Amino acid sequence: MKKKFTLKGLECANCAAKMEKVINELDGVKEATVNFMTQKLVIEGEDEKMPTIIQEAEKIVKKIEPDTVMKKA
Repeated sequence: MKKKFTLKGLECANCAAKMEKVINELDGVKEATVNFMTQKLVIEGEDEKMPTIIQEAEKIVKKIEPDTVMKKA
């Protein structure tokens, strides 16, 4: 399953790289990419684990860049 999100307020390219690295380490994630220029996050993962992956990804985004809002694209 592949899910796409917009990262509103993402202002740091280094933070985007950190988010991508940590989200990729989550259980059930096959691939996660954060594009700083387009402010997009794409997560590909196991269907049954997707709700948990999304919750964890939101926490990671908030922890790394508190003013960034993750919205479904």
